[in-house]
Amino acid sequence: MENAELHDVKSFEFVGNYMIRIKFDDATERVIDFEPILYGPMFGPLRDLNLFNQVRLDQDLGTLIWPTEADIDPTVLHDWPQHVDAIIKRRREQFLMTA
Repeated sequence: MENAELHDVKSFEFVGNYMIRIKFDDATERVIDFEPILYGPMFGPLRDLNLFNQVRLDQDLGTLIWPTEADIDPTVLHDWPQHVDAIIKRRREQFLMTA
């Protein structure tokens, strides 16, 4: 098994509705559109853009955290292109298909 590097979020800025540019400790920058994953009890309420925009950087965890206590592992954020399709699929299966 490959050893994954761990990364922390160092800063962020909004670049559009539900879109955040994130800067990491290794100087990587990633623009993430969170809208496709905003389903379920933790992330669903963040479809309210005012609530979504209350995100903050938790220095201790090294990641973004919202008032709903929703957060995403900073290494997953760092490697978002590798994870996004699986995250979207899982959230849709869990929260859209189970009505």
